[in-house]
Amino acid sequence: MLIGVLALQGAFREHENSLRACGENIKTRQVRLPGQLEGIDGLVIPGGESTTMGKLMTDYGLLDPVLDQARKGLPVFGTCAGLIMLAREINGSNQPRLGLMDMLVERNAFGRQVDSFEADIEVSCLGPEPFRAVFIRAPYIMKAGPGVEVLAEYKGKIVAARQGKCLAAAFHPELTGDLRLHRYFLERCVRKS
Repeated sequence: MLIGVLALQGAFREHENSLRACGENIKTRQVRLPGQLEGIDGLVIPGGESTTMGKLMTDYGLLDPVLDQARKGLPVFGTCAGLIMLAREINGSNQPRLGLMDMLVERNAFGRQVDSFEADIEVSCLGPEPFRAVFIRAPYIMKAGPGVEVLAEYKGKIVAARQGKCLAAAFHPELTGDLRLHRYFLERCVRKS
């Protein structure tokens, strides 16, 4: 299985390490250009800065090819800024995005960089054991459409969701040793496709 990791900015190397740790048959490819999307079984969009990411994806000619592949069934997992890129609507912003998930999101919803924190949250699809979530200038989902399955909340705010083959998390699972969310993406979004 070959998983592409958008490598324009953010913790893409950490995502690659987490994906490879999920099994011997998992290979990764850094994606910076449209041709690097060919042959991948899924795509991870890491954290970073969503306005910069949208601009870079546009400048590198990646936005439309990723959108096209996702519409053809390519599974996509977005974390933090990646969640924002997956949203149909971004509160107060018309920045470039993929719009693959029917949700309205709020950027920097938990405060600035200095307000970053970790919390144990319950992620319904991962079982009863709490997931240690790392929130860094994190967004949250203000509103999820009827086709969106809410997977986790923190203090009443939606912080993880799935719609079809798209998975979104407001936090950074790649910065922990817990591989459950990456495995969930591989097993439920990629292998089931």
